[in-house]
Amino acid sequence: MKEILRGVRDPELGHDVVELGMFQGATVSAAGEVEVKIALTIAGCPLRSQIQREVESKVAGLPGVVSVKVTMGELSQDERSALMDRVRRLAHDNPRPTEIAPTTRVLAIASGKGGVGKSSVSVNLAAAVASRGFTVGLLDADIWGFSTPRMLGLSGRLGGREGLIDPVRMSAGSGYLKVISMGFLVEEEDQALMWRGLILSRAVEQFLQDVRWGDDLDYLFVDMPPGTGDVQMALSRLLPQTEMLVVTTPQAGAERVAARVADMASRSYLKVAGVIENMTAFICRHGERYEIFGEGGGKRLASAIGVPLIGQIPIDEAVLRGADSGKAVVLAEPESPAALALADIADRVVEDLAPPVEMAGCTARILKAVNSAVG
Repeated sequence: MKEILRGVRDPELGHDVVELGMFQGATVSAAGEVEVKIALTIAGCPLRSQIQREVESKVAGLPGVVSVKVTMGELSQDERSALMDRVRRLAHDNPRPTEIAPTTRVLAIASGKGGVGKSSVSVNLAAAVASRGFTVGLLDADIWGFSTPRMLGLSGRLGGREGLIDPVRMSAGSGYLKVISMGFLVEEEDQALMWRGLILSRAVEQFLQDVRWGDDLDYLFVDMPPGTGDVQMALSRLLPQTEMLVVTTPQAGAERVAARVADMASRSYLKVAGVIENMTAFICRHGERYEIFGEGGGKRLASAIGVPLIGQIPIDEAVLRGADSGKAVVLAEPESPAALALADIADRVVEDLAPPVEMAGCTARILKAVNSAVG
């Protein structure tokens, strides 16, 4: 019975009812009457009728079966939690193919809420790493709130060839940035995108599967939207090698919200590499330090989730000047306090937390050769 029901898949979750634990047993009478028990995630599941018909059809085809009755129930809270954990584990272990090379280090810049400076950290950290001679991808996955093109002074529309989209390329020090954002697809920067969750997930999938990122990509930085929604889950499903850098501010409130991102990463089997505290303090021209948003949030968060605090970025008007003028502060004003802090974080990333993959004699070299041959 179990084997035949492995052919019945939950269309939303993408796995069969046996693997998901939704099949909860069957009874067979001597006369060939079969009763199958199926538990749904919720009683009012819109796919209820479809799953019921497929179960009836599969079981009815078995030898000796004269009738089939499908009893539909509902998973308990504990069973639902176990099911979702199983789905996340399966997604992590069986990712769909993307255009991201196996040698690329993927770092998602995440936060629990908006307003903590996550996008400016993403743009400047990517530029700082690229300036050290690396080829760095920057994916603006904040589909609704895209800001990367403006912060880097980039414009225009995306083009492509041979069925793949070409990212916008710009030099950064001795390296290069390859940038993808919804800002390159809309007519006007202030155009609202009124999309629901599944469409957002599909946009992220396209940015990973249909963009010619190239085998030379050393790093991919992903500027995540705030929170723990569809985009975050899509990324964990498509790029399970992703490591997260969680951005917070010194405020206790921001720290507690950011902890949710770490919890989401853990539930999705993603590693949190470290915490970055932004807007740590304002240092005036005379050297006085003002902790406007309190203190200690980054350190407390890092301690609570068991990862290092990898940097503290001060409030610096040079960051605002850079964002408004379309120039990353790490490139435009490298001696400013914020740029120096970001440079230190970039050094820690490439030297300690996520060093580039060494190609000589490793499995990644073989994988790269195979991908090149297939392409």
